[in-house]
Amino acid sequence: MSRRCQVTGKKPGRGKSYSVRGIAKKKKGIGLNITGTVKRRFLPNLMKKRFYFAEENRFITLRLSAHAMRTIDKLGLAAVIKQMRSRGEKV
Repeated sequence: MSRRCQVTGKKPGRGKSYSVRGIAKKKKGIGLNITGTVKRRFLPNLMKKRFYFAEENRFITLRLSAHAMRTIDKLGLAAVIKQMRSRGEKV
């Protein structure tokens, strides 16, 4: 299973981690220099959550981000499920 939110579609982002050496100029040093960069991934805050879907009288388990939980609180579960199905996602 990929690290992707079923509601918002969030997925891991890419970036870099910087190694910094030196003494800052305000501390009477020569300045901070980046001495190395390493590729890294920014992972979404995913969790498995079980919701009761009253329209179909059953429970639904979704893998979603914290942002998606707020979206469900705002719009309602039925509206979010309807959007997901219109995209062609199986729920």
